[in-house]
Amino acid sequence: MDKVYKKLILKFVSNKEYRPCNKTDLARNMGISHKDNPAFRKAFDELEKEDQIRVKRGIIDLPKISGTVIGVFRSTKKGFGFVVPRKLNSSGDLFIPAEETLDAMDGDTVIAKVRRRGGMRGGQSRVGGKVLEIVERSRTIFTGTLLKNKSLWFVEPDGKDLKAMVIIDDITAKNGRDGDKVSFDIIEYPSGNSPARGVITEILGRSGQYDAELEAIIRTYSLPGEFDDKCVDQAKKASQIFAEKISDESYDDITDQMLITIDPPDAKDFDDAISLRKTSDGSFILGVHIADVSRFIAMDSPLDIEAKERGNSVYLPGKVIPMLPEILSNGICSLQPNQLRYAKSAYITYDENGKVLGSEFANSLVKSKARLTYLQADAALKGNRGDLSDEVVSLLSDMEFLAKAIERRRSDEGMIHLDLHDTELIMDDDGKVVDAEPAEDCYPHTIIEMFMVEANVAVAQMLDRFKVPFIRRIHPDPDQFSMKGVSDFARISGLRVPRSMDRRSIQDLLKKVHATDLEFAVNRFVLRSFEKAEYSPLNMGHYALASRHYSHFTSPIRRYADLTAHRLVQCYLEGKLTKVGVDEVLPEGELVQIGRHISDCEIKATKAERELKKVLLLEMLSERIGDEMETVISGLTKFGVFVQCVKFGIEGLIPLHQLGNDDWQYEEKSQRITGHHSGVKITLGMPMRVRIVAVNVPGRHLDVAPLKPLANRYEKKKKSKKHNRRSSKKYRGKKNK
Repeated sequence: MDKVYKKLILKFVSNKEYRPCNKTDLARNMGISHKDNPAFRKAFDELEKEDQIRVKRGIIDLPKISGTVIGVFRSTKKGFGFVVPRKLNSSGDLFIPAEETLDAMDGDTVIAKVRRRGGMRGGQSRVGGKVLEIVERSRTIFTGTLLKNKSLWFVEPDGKDLKAMVIIDDITAKNGRDGDKVSFDIIEYPSGNSPARGVITEILGRSGQYDAELEAIIRTYSLPGEFDDKCVDQAKKASQIFAEKISDESYDDITDQMLITIDPPDAKDFDDAISLRKTSDGSFILGVHIADVSRFIAMDSPLDIEAKERGNSVYLPGKVIPMLPEILSNGICSLQPNQLRYAKSAYITYDENGKVLGSEFANSLVKSKARLTYLQADAALKGNRGDLSDEVVSLLSDMEFLAKAIERRRSDEGMIHLDLHDTELIMDDDGKVVDAEPAEDCYPHTIIEMFMVEANVAVAQMLDRFKVPFIRRIHPDPDQFSMKGVSDFARISGLRVPRSMDRRSIQDLLKKVHATDLEFAVNRFVLRSFEKAEYSPLNMGHYALASRHYSHFTSPIRRYADLTAHRLVQCYLEGKLTKVGVDEVLPEGELVQIGRHISDCEIKATKAERELKKVLLLEMLSERIGDEMETVISGLTKFGVFVQCVKFGIEGLIPLHQLGNDDWQYEEKSQRITGHHSGVKITLGMPMRVRIVAVNVPGRHLDVAPLKPLANRYEKKKKSKKHNRRSSKKYRGKKNK
C-alpha cells in the first residue's frame, strides 16, 4: 500500500483546527471521492493497526504520548531541543532540556523517554523528556572552512546542523591551510560545554572559490560521481552499434517532416522535438517526439541500475551531474539538429479550441530541422525572425495558436499556475557570481510546457485504459484546512476572497495579485499550502494540473520515471500490455519503492541546487556590505522580518532591533508586526529598500536593515509629554468622566 494516503490522513488529524470525528466524516472533510474511498479506508485501517491513530467509540484522534518514543532531534542555538516523534501524537513535539540532549545533533534519530512536564510554549506547559539513545546520526559527512587561532585549529561548519566550531587535532595529516574548504568526520560529538572534535578527510580547495564550494555541496548531499566502467562500456557499445546501423524498419521514417527543438541557450541534452500540422477539416495534429532512451538501456542492465539509483540528473549552477553518461545524454539520445535519432512519438489531435480528439503513439526515426532558444522563438513570434525560414516561422505561429487554446482549456478545467520567479546567476570564467537577473519567462516556455503536459497526460490515459500499474506523477488535492489557511492569509493581506476556497477562487486570487507587491508572498504561501508532487503508482491525479491521469514521459534523458514510461509505451506498440507476465510491467509494490526513492532523489537535487546558488550569491554579497537592494517582505516572525531580494532572489533577515527604536510586537494571527509606540505596521508584500548589513556564508545567512529606521519612540514620547503638560487638567477631567 502506498504511503500517500497515510500521510494525508495524519496531516489532517494533526492540524490544530481538527475536531475529532468518525471515519465517514473524516473522509468527507478530507474531500475523498467515492472512487478513492477504498484506498482511503485501507490506509486508515493500516494506521489504526500501527497505532498511529486512535479510535475510541468511533471517534478518531491521535494517540497520547507516553513511555519512550523514537523520533528526529531538532536542536536550537540555546542548547535545548525537541524530538519530533515518528508517530504523531496529541501532545506534539517532546521538549528536551539542554542537559538531557545526550550528544544528539540536529537531524539525528533518537530514542527519548517521556516526562509529563516540560518547558513552556505560548503560556502552556509542554510534554518534555530526555534523550536515552542515539539510533542513527543524520550525517556522516560534514564540510566547512578550516581556521587557525594561535595554535588551535578548528573548522567552521557549513550549514546549520552543527551549531559551533569543531576542534581539529591532527592538522598535519592532510596538510590543510588556514582558509581551506575541507570535508571532515566527527570523532567526538559535542556534549555539554565540550566542543565537537573532528578529523579532516579531504581538502576541497580554497573556501569561497567555486570548485571548492561545488565539491562541498556534492559531498554534503552525497551526489553521485563518475560512472563505473560497466556503465561506461555499455554506453560506448550502444553508441558504436548506433553508428554502425541507424535505420530500423520498425521505426516510422519521418525525417522529411518539419521538427524543431526549443531549449535554453546552454542546453546540451535535447530530449523533445515538436511537429505540428493542420488537417483539411481545420484540426491540428501535434507531434511530441521524445528521445528513445529505452532503446539503448535494457532493464536491469548496469546503466538501468545506475540510472534508477541516481533517479534524475542534478542541475547545479555551472555543473550538471547527469543521470546517464554524456555519450548518451549529449550524444546519440539528444535530438540535435540535422542528426538522425530514434524517438518515441505521441500524436495528439485537437480541434481549434484545444479540445483533444484522439491520440496515437509510434516509434520514429527523426531529424530535427532547427534548434531554437526560447528567446529566438519569442523574437520570431514578435516579428523579428532573424535567419529563420518561412517554414519554421509558420510552425512557430501555429504552435503559439494551439498552445494558447490548450492553455485556455486547461485553465477552464481548473489548472493552477503559480508565478514563482526564478533568478539566473551571471558567472565569470572562474565560476564566481558577478550578478544575477530574472530568468527568462517568455511565452515559448509556456508553449513547450503545455505540449509536454499534454503528452504526459496522453501516455497516462493510454496506460490506464490497459489497467497496468505504472509510476505516476501525483499531486494530492489540498484538504479543507489548507484551503482555509490560504483564505485566511489572503484576507489578512487585505484581499477579498471567499472563506471557503476552491479551484476557481485560487485561480482568481492568483490573477488578483499578479504583478503586484503581494504576488511573491501569496504565490509562495499557496505553494507551501499544497502537498508536494511526487512519484507513486497510486491513481490520485494531479491537482495543480487538474488532470486525473498524469505521468512523466517527456524527459527520459534526465528522469528515471520517464524511462519506465517509455518501456511501457514500447510494450503497447508491440501489443504486449494485454498479456500476463510482461517483464516491463512491474508489480505495484516495486513501483511504490521506486517512486519513493526517485521522489527523494528529486528533493535532494533541488536542495543541493538551492544551497549552492545561495552560497554563490552570499559570496558575492559579502563583498557588497552597505549596498542597497530592493526587496519585498516575504515572512514575519517574532524575531524579525524576512525580505526577498527582487533582483537576486535571495532572502535576508531584518532583526527586530534593526527596524527602528520601538517595542515591536509580532501578531501571528493577523500576520503583522506593529511598533507599540509609533503604530507603524509591517505586513507581507510591502516593498522595502534595504542595505546589506552582514553576510555569514558558512551559516547561509544574510542580515539587512531598512535604509532609514521605521520608527523612533523617543521622539514620539517627547512630543506626547509636552502635549500632556499643556492639557493635563482637561485630560484628567475627561478621564474622570
